[in-house]
Amino acid sequence: MEQKNSAWIIVSIILGISLFASAFVLTQGIKSIRSSGNEISLKGSAKEEIKSDYAVWSGSFSSNNVELQTAYQDLESTAQQVKAFLISKGFSEKDLIFSSVSTMPINAILQNGMYSNSIESYRLSQTVEIRSDDVDKIAEISRISTELINQGITFESYPPQYFYTKLADKKIHMIEMATLDAKARADAMLKSSGKSAGQLKSASVGVFQITPPYSNEISDYGINDTSSIDKEITAVITCTFEIK
Repeated sequence: MEQKNSAWIIVSIILGISLFASAFVLTQGIKSIRSSGNEISLKGSAKEEIKSDYAVWSGSFSSNNVELQTAYQDLESTAQQVKAFLISKGFSEKDLIFSSVSTMPINAILQNGMYSNSIESYRLSQTVEIRSDDVDKIAEISRISTELINQGITFESYPPQYFYTKLADKKIHMIEMATLDAKARADAMLKSSGKSAGQLKSASVGVFQITPPYSNEISDYGINDTSSIDKEITAVITCTFEIK
């Protein structure tokens, strides 16, 4: 009987210690949660429409002849036609940047389909480039330049690239707007508790997404679209505010 009483006493002591330990751990856990509850972290975003203010367009033309000298003369004549056409569309001669001439020998093909060492002809090519802050004018010339084909010129127009040159200043503005959005979101979340977002404790700026309008495309490395005149710039920032 005494042994049973001793056993119950030991069990009671162990249970008491266990309950005390559990209560201590629980209390410390609650304290930890309340401590971390003095701050709130969330994302804010800002989006704006921008229009490109600088554009680059280029096109290429070529000539082909058995004689290298004749091919060069043909290409030189073609370059003058291209220059006259572009000037007639409102560009000045100083706007036109002609590249150096690229020469490619064309080897004759044998009956077995292999190329021989014999040169059959020469293909010469050259590009013309225009850089301008008149983006609408660049867009137009990229569309109508293929009219040169009607003049017997083998001409290829490449898609223009459109840029926004004030991007550095715009990014600063977007960060400010995204931070204000994050604070507004924090205030909305805390409103029901009678609290609000206080001092900004930390912030982390994400990559910027510059996309064509209405695009849902995103990238972990950011996007810098150059294919469209009108664009959308989106900034995301993660902010941690003190709760007051």
